[in-house]
Amino acid sequence: MSKIVENLEQVESNIADACAKSKRGREEVTLVVVTKTASPEAIKEVVRAGCCDLGENKVQHLKLVHDEIAQFLSDKSNGENLPSEVRWHMIGHLQRNKARSVLKMSSFVHSVDTLRLAEEVSKTAEKLKITPSILLQVNCSQEPQKYGVPVGAAIHLAEQIVTMPNIRVAGIMTMGPLTRDEDLIRASFIRAHEIFEEIKAAGVCGKYFKHLSMGMSNDYEIAVEEGATILRVGSAIFK
Repeated sequence: MSKIVENLEQVESNIADACAKSKRGREEVTLVVVTKTASPEAIKEVVRAGCCDLGENKVQHLKLVHDEIAQFLSDKSNGENLPSEVRWHMIGHLQRNKARSVLKMSSFVHSVDTLRLAEEVSKTAEKLKITPSILLQVNCSQEPQKYGVPVGAAIHLAEQIVTMPNIRVAGIMTMGPLTRDEDLIRASFIRAHEIFEEIKAAGVCGKYFKHLSMGMSNDYEIAVEEGATILRVGSAIFK
């Protein structure tokens, strides 16, 4: 067994334990494997292991690996039992001028945090004749160096974006604070879950609003315990 597969199995075991601890089903949580530091060969390993959701922070690296992984999946000559396709998630900060490049490769954007970016995504999606899913990035840790709409403005931004054509507002995303203090991390995730439930209860985003993306390599177990439906884990797998 390779080190990557061994790490992946450990992450999966930790997720299952966190689900059991919080009385959730493992099927309620999607693991997005973050590939920003991984080589194409390393990415192929996790795909062979059954991972169909891959996440990228940088548009440049997404361009490098997207086509190679697609070609890998289309090659049936090696007799491997591979998934027919993978779903790429754009999880990093997205500039408006990169929206077209990203939407050609990814139908799930986690990092929409301004009205202008949402407008660009909607306009580009219309031209490409697609309907991507987007998450509102909310700065629940209130750290000034982080992207994300302020907590108090999240519902208002959701109300504005949901009126745009060609976009599905599928939930919210947040990043835990950069600290080893588990109480601070948990408090940030609890606040994100509260905002998610507030928007859901308000009924402004409709049937597609069901995802809470939070939890990375150093805090994904806490995120599961606090209601995450999508985890973004990379270095714990590719270390």
